[in-house]
Order: sequence, then C-alpha cells, then structure tokens
Amino acid sequence: MCGIFGYVNYLVDKSRGEIVDTLIEGLQKLEYRGYDSTGLAVDGDDDKAFIFRQVGKVAALRDHIEKDLRPDTDKIFSSHVGIAHTRWATHGNVTENNCHPHTSDPNNEFVVVHNGIITNFRDLRILLKGKGFKFQTDTDTECIAMLFKHIYDTNLKNGHEVDFNELMKQVLYELQGSYGLLVRSSHYPGEIVATRKGSPLLVGVKTERKMKVDFVDVEFNDDPESQFASPNSLRFPSDKTAKPSNSSKFHKSQSRAFLSEDGIPMPMEFFLSSDPSSVIEHTKKVLFLEDDDIVHIYNGELHIHRATKEKGIPATRSILTLEMELAEIMKGPYKHFMQKEIFEQPDSTFNTMRGRIDFNENVVRLGGLKDWLPTIKRASRFLMIACGTSYHSCLATRPLFEELAGVPVSLEVASDFLDRSSPVSKNDVCFFVSQSGETADSMLALQYCIEQGATTVGIVNSVGSSISRQTDCGVHVNAGPEIGVASTKAYTSQYIALVMVALSLASDSIALRNRCISIIQGLKRIPEQIKRSLELEDQIKDICDKHLNGQKNALLLGRGYQFATALEGSLKIKEISYIHSEGVAAGELKHGVLALVDKDLPIIAIATKDSLLPKVQSAISQVTAREGRPIIIVNEGQKLQTNKKELAFIEVPENVDCLQGLINVIPLQLMSYWLAVNQGIDVDFPRNLAKSVTVE
Repeated sequence: MCGIFGYVNYLVDKSRGEIVDTLIEGLQKLEYRGYDSTGLAVDGDDDKAFIFRQVGKVAALRDHIEKDLRPDTDKIFSSHVGIAHTRWATHGNVTENNCHPHTSDPNNEFVVVHNGIITNFRDLRILLKGKGFKFQTDTDTECIAMLFKHIYDTNLKNGHEVDFNELMKQVLYELQGSYGLLVRSSHYPGEIVATRKGSPLLVGVKTERKMKVDFVDVEFNDDPESQFASPNSLRFPSDKTAKPSNSSKFHKSQSRAFLSEDGIPMPMEFFLSSDPSSVIEHTKKVLFLEDDDIVHIYNGELHIHRATKEKGIPATRSILTLEMELAEIMKGPYKHFMQKEIFEQPDSTFNTMRGRIDFNENVVRLGGLKDWLPTIKRASRFLMIACGTSYHSCLATRPLFEELAGVPVSLEVASDFLDRSSPVSKNDVCFFVSQSGETADSMLALQYCIEQGATTVGIVNSVGSSISRQTDCGVHVNAGPEIGVASTKAYTSQYIALVMVALSLASDSIALRNRCISIIQGLKRIPEQIKRSLELEDQIKDICDKHLNGQKNALLLGRGYQFATALEGSLKIKEISYIHSEGVAAGELKHGVLALVDKDLPIIAIATKDSLLPKVQSAISQVTAREGRPIIIVNEGQKLQTNKKELAFIEVPENVDCLQGLINVIPLQLMSYWLAVNQGIDVDFPRNLAKSVTVE
C-alpha cells in the first residue's frame, strides 16, 4: 500500500542532488508495500517547491527528475525539508495529476503527502469550492492541502499568527478518517509537521552528538481558553473559532533530547516514514508515534504536541535504539511476526476495503474487475482454485457466491485439480487465490486454465506476483506484507476480497439489494469487531493453560459458513503447535467421527447465531452425551442450551452470517499461537514449512 517518507536536515550541508537521492532511496525501501505511482517535493530556487510526480515505479521517478532541467542538483542546503510518497490509488485513477505530493495552490504554499483516506472529503470539497478553491485532482488528499491554506489565510486575515503545529491542530479538527500525514510550507521554511491516525508513522533521528535524554516530552495544550473548532465541525476559523496566538510564545519550549551541553545548536537529520525499513540504513535511533501525535520539527529540534491530555496517554515518547536486523525491527512490540500480524487485522481488513466500498451509498467498486464484470457474470460455472489457507477463504465464501451470483461453484485444491486434469471450458471463470501469488501448484493450474480458454481472476496479496500478472483481471487484497509462515491477516483479507467480488456480481439485482446492503454494513463493522475479539487474548491464554496444553489431538466442529472456520482453525493449530487437529463438518459427526469422542479429547465447537444453530446445538449435545467437554464459541450475550458439561464459552461479536467467520477465526488464531508459544516453538518458522510454496 501507500508509503510516505520525509527528510529534514539542519546544520548538515546537503546538495539538492543528495536530498533527492535520500528521498528516492527511502521510497525504494517502501516498494514492497505495493503502489502505482510516486512523487516528491524539494525546495526550489525561490519560495516555490519543486514537485515531481510519475506514474509507475520509483526508478521512473528518478529518471523523470534526471531529465528535468529545473533543479540545480549541486545547490547546497544547510536546512531543508523534503517529502516523498508512493501511492496506491483509491480516490481517482492512476494518473500523474493524482500522484502525491498535493499542493494548496499554484504557488505550492502548502505541500502534503498522505497515507489513508479522508471520509468527509466530499463535504470539504463543497465547502472549499464555496471559498473559491479550484480542485485539480480527484483525490481526497488535495482537500487537506487546501484546508491548510484556507485556515492559514483566515487566521492571517483576522490578525492571528499561527504556529505550524497549532495550524495542524486546526486542520485536524476538520478531518475525519485515517491518515499518516507530512506537511511542508513556504510560510514555515525549514519546518515540517506530521501526524498519524490509524496509519503508521515513525521518526528516525541522526546526530553525531550524544542526546541528553532518550525520550521526547509530549507537549499538551494546557490553555483552558484555547478555542479551536470542535472536532469534525466542518467550520473554518473565523473571529469566533480561532484564538489569537501570541507570536512570542512560538517555539517557547526546548526539547530536552536535543538540548546541547554547550548551548550550541546541534547538527541534526530527521527521517520520517511509514516503515522502519526505509530509515534503518540512516539511523538506529527511532521514535514511534501514537495516534493523534503531532510532530513539529524545526531548528534541529523535534517536538510532539497533542490537543488535550488524555487519560492513559504517556507523557513521553521513547527514542529507541534499534540493534536488531530489519526483520526483527519490523516486529515492533510483538514477540513474533505471527502475533503482530494477528493484531494487525483491524487495520489490514480496513485496508482491504479502503477506497473500494462506499458505505454511505452501499456500493462496491473493484477497479481491477470493472472491465471484466460482464464476462464474469455470463459464466456457466465458477472454479475456485487454491491451496491451504487460501482454499479455506474460498470455502468460506463459496455459499455467498452461489447465493448472489446464482452460478454453481466448484472448489478445487490446486494439486488435486492438476492430478485429475479436470475439464475446463471457455465459459468457466477460474478464481486463483494466493497470498504470495507465486504458489507452484496454483501457477500450474493457472497455466492449464489459460490453455483451456477460461477467464482467469487473481486474488493475491503480493503486487507484481506471477498470478497477478498472468490472470486476466483480479483484486489485490492489500493486507500488507505477511512474514509469519502461518497466514492470519491474509486469510481475513482474502475472505473480504472474495466477499466484495460476490457483492459486485449481484450489483444489478433488485431482489438481492437488501441482502447486499446488510452484508456491506456488516463489513463496515468488521475492523472494530476484530479489535474487540483480540481483547479475548488473556481468556484464550487461560483456556490453553487449563485445558489444552500438553494435548496431542483436537477436534473442531463447524457447520455451514463455519465449516471453513473449523478447517482454518484446525490448520493453524496443526502447523504452528504441532498438535494433530481436525476440522469436521458438524453434520458429519455421526458418520464416524463420534467414535473419537471421550472425556479426554479437546473439542472446540463453533455455535454462533445463524440458521443452522439448532443443528449445531444437536451436534454439541451428541458430544456431551458421550462425556465430551467442548469449548464453545458463541456470540456475545448468546444463551446456549447445554447440559453444563462444556469447559468454557468464548463470546465474540455478532455479524451477518456470511461474515461471522471473520470474527470466529480470531480466537482460533490466538489459541494456535499460545499453544505453540507455551511449548517453546518458533512460531514464525514452524518445522518443514515455508511461507511461499514455490515448488510442487
């Protein structure tokens, strides 16, 4: 997905060419995230900034700058701010005009790069157009740049001088959505402000001198008379909404970390990025920001501001020394990549939907399928071809495809599909689902289907992968890089991507409209519900300690949509904790599996609310009648009739039946993780397994 990178030097002489190289190299370290266009901004020879934008790869941006005759690359700057961006299109097509950075006006008074999505940008556009602003792009980010200029001009008109960080606060009060944001301005030369909300941002610090302390104080607004516009007010500053600022108070504090022993300013370099991978080659001193932090860098100092002092928010931000390898750094505060990726799912599921679902209009727009939807809708049959976890995401969504598209769906394990040389016709549409996009069996199956003349659709997480290049069309799941061998966030993102495809196929159906709206609104709740489910971690650890540690076998029961959840949970337990586990369709219990049930066999039953709940309850009764003591996953507040032999209930949030598996799988992921950790197993690298299976 999008990446942002910024560079600030103070009393460190750098040529413009060196600054551009630093920005370009920073972007290249972010390329793995996926993007479609790039851009950067550096100081010009007057008050205007030089801005370069290019569709395509970072290398193309470098070539574009080298061919431009404007910049004197030898010009030296002892103080300079440069910002850069890799864009993944959400608002507006992939065009040079829509590339970041975006500006407030032809003079580039305010220049912005932005990760995330501004949900109220339409309202902002209307208001800003009413103020005389003329938009040049289709993006939501352009609103931010123009909002900076409008609020700055309004304060100036009213005789108010505004510090850069105070201006940032006034702008943020008008924004709704998620963002990682860097802003530079000709009105504040040598200064940069940055903030984050729901999008990662960190600052690397480089100096030859020793800093006095290894933290930065958070500066709270403690003026009780401060009057900014209320959050999300959509009111711009006027005589009543902006408080005059006393210029003598500007920069009134000095950051202790950057206070030199002799009082002489310290030469400093700062690197701002959405990912440590672009910073570590420059410095190992890194500061990770929290949501709503506002970073203000000027005169070689870094200040962190917040509008109000909130309960539980630390008063300092530690400057960490990164001594580990890059792969270790990227874990952040987590012990393992798998744990990190489990806890990233509120963000990764949101990113899968970002820019693709209009929750107000209840519309799904998948740009990668747009031109192929008529062909897909004419299919006589769908084939879903995948391996492992990706196969389970197909199984989880197959009923929805059959319901919304009215087309029979064949679900195929790629290797078995190849072994049978299964018949494929030119009227078939074949979906290939893969996290890496390089899975050998799936690639061979893809070649086979192409040879048979079928339409092929890729659902992959890796931009530029073989499957994404060779299929006719497709959807990138945008889960972000997944390093842990056991797939977690890729599963939930693939699941959502497939649901969005199914919804697109039903977009013309009046009869299915209410069902589709219900599902879309259910998708809107998914990130927050996953976040709530992750709060069950302590309960899951306790259940593992009391009932599951040391076991050699486990049985997971699910029915309908939850059969896939049982299989996926079983796979996670199997591959990470080395416990033999089986996921079983609850309706098959009497056909042999019941022979395994006794008081010692761990059984996990999924009994959340849907039309099949009475049948699942019947299966649980059969288990408990034979001395089985299941752990049961239910919805919050759900009363399940049992004979009181169960070991524990795990309560999760409730959603639409076809989406409930996205919630139910979370406790199973946590369970597999803690079962492995408790045995001292290397969770990220389980024996005999690899992340991407690129051999047959």
